[in-house]
Amino acid sequence: MKRQSILTTGSFYRAGLLATVLLGSGCASSVADNPDPWEPFNRSMYSFNEKLDEYVARPLARGYQTIMPAPVDRGITRFFANLEDVQIGLNNLLQAKFGAALSDIGRFGINSTLGILGFLDVASNMGLEKHEEDFGQTLGKWGFSSGPYLVLPVIGPSSARDAVGFAGDWVVNPIYTQIESATISWTLYGIRYVDRRADLLKASRILQSAALDPYSFVRDSYMQRRESLVVDGKMPQDEDDDFFVE
Repeated sequence: MKRQSILTTGSFYRAGLLATVLLGSGCASSVADNPDPWEPFNRSMYSFNEKLDEYVARPLARGYQTIMPAPVDRGITRFFANLEDVQIGLNNLLQAKFGAALSDIGRFGINSTLGILGFLDVASNMGLEKHEEDFGQTLGKWGFSSGPYLVLPVIGPSSARDAVGFAGDWVVNPIYTQIESATISWTLYGIRYVDRRADLLKASRILQSAALDPYSFVRDSYMQRRESLVVDGKMPQDEDDDFFVE
């Protein structure tokens, strides 16, 4: 069973890289002119996700937030964040950020033991910083362009590159690799989804009230944030800025 999981993961990464190469080569020029060439499809998918959120995710999140004691809610959020340190560490390693990768491994080891499976964030109190890396960022570090903006069902905002990255992160997550029961795995994914949605209830209210066109606001914010994450917030200085400095 474990051998099959390893083979599946390796094959998926190779397929993902090939898909990213094809997307990057075919879409680079068009994306430069129009970062959202699939806008009709994306808007339809955005509307679908909004309806799903309105009638399913948001009511579940409100109920979850109502019945779940705040300390338990925080513990569950930390539990899933601890599992993500595995893929974060792997992506830091793939980006040659060896110090950060070592820190991520340390975080996972400490929080999984002293932190009781991650329900307590002991590692942060010991000075081990929480990082934010994923396979989409790793592909960006390797030189792959983001490709067109893409709205995925249920998952939401993405891009051609980040969709491949999401799949790559999925197959290295311990929920996928270490739990052989599909029932338990999908239950954990469901809890994580509802827990995250509960944490974003206030943010969604602000978005709906502040943005004239929520779709465009989400798209532009997502693409700008992803670009910033790929370069670790160190955006290249614009040539016009050099002119005015001189």
